[in-house]
Amino acid sequence: MEKLSKEAERIMTERFGKDNVIALATTENDIPHVRNVNAFYENRAFYVITYGLSNKMRQIDQNPLVAIAGEWFTAHGRGENLGYFGKPENTEIAGKLRQAFAEWIDNGHNNFEDENTCILCIRLKDGILFSHGIRYEIDFE
Repeated sequence: MEKLSKEAERIMTERFGKDNVIALATTENDIPHVRNVNAFYENRAFYVITYGLSNKMRQIDQNPLVAIAGEWFTAHGRGENLGYFGKPENTEIAGKLRQAFAEWIDNGHNNFEDENTCILCIRLKDGILFSHGIRYEIDFE
């Protein structure tokens, strides 16, 4: 497995540095749970707007190891609750998420007044990316 190359990073940013849907897998009591989430990739991590009291966040709190799958990409990582979307420490990433998710972010699905509306950061550990017949085995750490 190779460290993240400039070419693989370019492909990741081009493919996932915008609103996209990935499958996110968590576990609870040794049972896997998978759901699709809207995500945005930047700097070796995916970011998701979610509800802090959701099943996925409860499961990540119990076991932060997760797996994801997207367009010709699969990876392992660690989920981290960055806390309330509107807190000052999240201003920069929240702005990027607002831009990436502009088509739907204010459609009423999210309540940004609720402090349980949070940002999930999935810090990638390792992954496999396919692009134009090339397989990249990536060590993100």
